[in-house]
Amino acid sequence: MGHSHHHHHHPNELNGRNLLISIFLNIAITLSQVIGGIVSGSLALLSDALHNFTDVLSLIISFIANKLVKKKASYERTFGYKRSEILAAFINAASLIVIAVLLIIEAFKRFQNPQEVESNLVIWLSVIAILGNGFSVLLLRSNSKDNMNLKSAYLHLLTDLMASVAVLVGGVLMKYYQVFWVDSLLTLAIAIYLIVMGYNLLISSTKVLMLFTPEGIPVPEIVKDMQQFPNVQNVHHLHVWQLNEDEVHLEAHIDFNEDIKISTFESLLEQIEELMHEKYDINHVTIQPEFGKCDSKQVIVQD
Repeated sequence: MGHSHHHHHHPNELNGRNLLISIFLNIAITLSQVIGGIVSGSLALLSDALHNFTDVLSLIISFIANKLVKKKASYERTFGYKRSEILAAFINAASLIVIAVLLIIEAFKRFQNPQEVESNLVIWLSVIAILGNGFSVLLLRSNSKDNMNLKSAYLHLLTDLMASVAVLVGGVLMKYYQVFWVDSLLTLAIAIYLIVMGYNLLISSTKVLMLFTPEGIPVPEIVKDMQQFPNVQNVHHLHVWQLNEDEVHLEAHIDFNEDIKISTFESLLEQIEELMHEKYDINHVTIQPEFGKCDSKQVIVQD
């Protein structure tokens, strides 16, 4: 069996200090909003506090995953903890949607029974939340573009920043126009936004965890390319999957039309690996060579 790989040597730029700062900021915001929401009677403020609490949990999960992914592989964990950040992204995305459903239920209950809200407290606490979440968003923004784990934490913070802005607007409307039903309307809007933001990340992380073929990698075209090499008769039992943010793996069986030397195979493997890396950004290739073996020659075989 031949095996070769290219790794993108992207240094792990996730800054643990920035994550810790964001964690403590959100703990402070959550506590102030819970107290303020109870005192003022604002459901929107309490919902924002609940979302801030999920921010704290998501940031802690992201921080732990960021630490785990750096741990070395072992005999018991041959891949190490490379999937930890994908799992963190899945948990965080799922929590966004669960929280959103709970907020929708509470919003409809409050629609049926609008309550007066102490708007001054709502306004001041939402301003504090905007400043805190805004700073956290800036801390995590740059690394969120290339890392699914950090993107999930970033989305939590970004949606909470938007939610705090909405709560501020609602507080102003309640203060000057006494339209207290806007508290429930804003809660509903925040919840819908959470679902929209969390859905795509949930689907993306699920596809990675389920070992689905990464988007943009056409399996039939890969097979066609590999079968154009000399002595290659058939390509079958092919699998392509994404291990984590940086690694895409391919494994396949190649049936040769003659009994080639190992040195010939190694040379061919190097060419295939280079093509996969350059054309499809696949950086980890494992090929099983075969000659005259009686097995299924289907490209995709259910193991």
